[in-house]
Amino acid sequence: MAQRISIRDVRKTYGAVTALNSANIEVAAGEFMSLLGPSGSGKTTLLMIIAGFTQPDHGSIRFDDEEIIVMPPHKRDIGLVFQNYALFPHMTVAENVAFSLKYRPIPKGEYRKKVAAALEMVQLAGYDDRRIDALSGGQKQRVALARALVFNPKILLMDEPLSALDKNLRESMQIELRSLQKHLGTTTIYVTHDQHEAMTISDRVAIMNEGSIQQMGTPREIYESPCNRFVAGFMGDSQFIAVDRVEGMSAKIGDRHIRLRQAPDLRGGQGALLWRPEKLELLKDGGPSDMNVLPAKVRDIIYQGDSVLIQARLATGDDVLVRLPTNESTRRAMPSSGDEIWLGVHPADTIVVAL
Repeated sequence: MAQRISIRDVRKTYGAVTALNSANIEVAAGEFMSLLGPSGSGKTTLLMIIAGFTQPDHGSIRFDDEEIIVMPPHKRDIGLVFQNYALFPHMTVAENVAFSLKYRPIPKGEYRKKVAAALEMVQLAGYDDRRIDALSGGQKQRVALARALVFNPKILLMDEPLSALDKNLRESMQIELRSLQKHLGTTTIYVTHDQHEAMTISDRVAIMNEGSIQQMGTPREIYESPCNRFVAGFMGDSQFIAVDRVEGMSAKIGDRHIRLRQAPDLRGGQGALLWRPEKLELLKDGGPSDMNVLPAKVRDIIYQGDSVLIQARLATGDDVLVRLPTNESTRRAMPSSGDEIWLGVHPADTIVVAL
């Protein structure tokens, strides 16, 4: 049965460097939580503390109602998948997977059955006697996952396990991994620096930076309603435009008043308008009255296969990007470099974030 994870006020320093600054996270039983952030943000440190390989300076970690902060790693009933797979090259696939059973109270007669079930789970049935060096990167990743799951752990921890794979394989494995986790119902914490990966696989995401958790929520919540400029910039393609003034649910840019989704909480500080390239639209004749409309001039048009990226400059001098799908209606309305255009964005897609 999956376990709930409660992380309370966990801190870790290395000399003058604060690796973790009072981390607080609740992970529900069976939930898929990703720790997302740049290198040095503290996400791997937190994962290693949960696994028991790093001792925190302060804090509490509970699996359900049991405090495990001083429990040795081998007693935590955790499955682990590392970035480099950590497979034994001198062992076969089956021997690598069975290694996780070696120090657990499982009769040896059950080994073969459990290994076969784990390999079938990751679509490697029949690979028992293959050598590790004869496998592709994707197959090695599956063996590492099978080894982590073979003893039916209550919690699964993964540290960037797909980062070594090429783009197409990585994206297909993300879908497979999400489907497998949903099928098993194992509580999972996943470390990644890839925002697209985090949004694809996660129930919720915790954004980390400089040892602190900036925001937690579903992928949609974090993408659509980032709490500050760092989160907005880390999640998706973002462009920020300085605002001259914010008054309630409107902001002033140059001589234009822009309607906002909601009044921002800037706490006395400065704010910037956040626009996503896919939220902007090309309009005709000034556009509909329910849109925020700004004049712009096309600087360049970039074809990217599934979309077209238009680089445009506003009257304020700010450069913005507009992403449009490559369908027939877009092709008919496509401007040329140097054209004067109208850009529109709905107030529901217009927010101001704190700097």
